[in-house]
Amino acid sequence: MHEDSRHGSLARNGGFTLIELMMVLTVISILVSIAIPIANSAIIRAKEGVLKSNLHTLRTLIDQYTADKLKAPQSLDDLVSAGYLRSLPKDPITDRNDTWQVIMEDASLFPEQTETGIFDVHSGSTATSSEGNPYSDW
Repeated sequence: MHEDSRHGSLARNGGFTLIELMMVLTVISILVSIAIPIANSAIIRAKEGVLKSNLHTLRTLIDQYTADKLKAPQSLDDLVSAGYLRSLPKDPITDRNDTWQVIMEDASLFPEQTETGIFDVHSGSTATSSEGNPYSDW
């Protein structure tokens, strides 16, 4: 009988009660509910950083193309075909590379420039940034 009581206490101490499991699951769910918004905002900030970088690169290459060729590119694909880019980058907000909004120039940037074309580029997204302004204004 002494052995049986020892087995009974081992069986009781060897597992978790339903209340203990519920408490652990509750704590885990609270931690996850706190972590998800933080992760989502980090993803948005990362996409915004990539968008700013892509816009800077595209704008720099438009200026370089215009200075080199003495004419502005007529489309963003001109930057690719002329070797300034390997491929057109994706807009990280729309996750597509065909949604870039181009701004055509009214006047030449350089006195020697023979043809007007693309002056600026913006995101094609209609969403609002974490800064509170539309991505299309960047």
